[in-house]
Amino acid sequence: MNVLFLCTGNSCRSILGEATFNHLAPAGWHAMSAGSKPTGEVHPRSLALLAREGISTTGYASKSWDNLPATPDIVITVCASAAGETCPAYLGPVLRTHWGVADPAHVSGTDEEIDAAFMTAYRILRARIEAMLALPLETLAQDRQKFKAALDQIGEITP
Repeated sequence: MNVLFLCTGNSCRSILGEATFNHLAPAGWHAMSAGSKPTGEVHPRSLALLAREGISTTGYASKSWDNLPATPDIVITVCASAAGETCPAYLGPVLRTHWGVADPAHVSGTDEEIDAAFMTAYRILRARIEAMLALPLETLAQDRQKFKAALDQIGEITP
């Protein structure tokens, strides 16, 4: 199963989701990320945070959803639509869910405050990914409606 973490810029949240998912995922599950308007670079604080957490940063890049390496089975949008951010709508026969996370790239303040925003985004995504991976994935993969309901519920988790 291929999971796509999708947002607008593909520099922070979707990269954190992709890398964390791939670090934790069982065999046969793979994540990728993309943006509808990619910034062209992964935010250095995202890479630094992943490295501190012991998650490989090799090969991650900000990329467009026009150039996906595989067709996704599941699309998880991570835009903070509650903050007025427009989420891209992936068109295609996929299971879709929304896990809104505030964009740490837009936080200003001290280095500590900015790092804290990145850590908050990471902790939210990791908690949701861990909850997803704790589901009976093989069983739910056979029932899209139940799978979507479970993923939508996970999108409400805030550690």
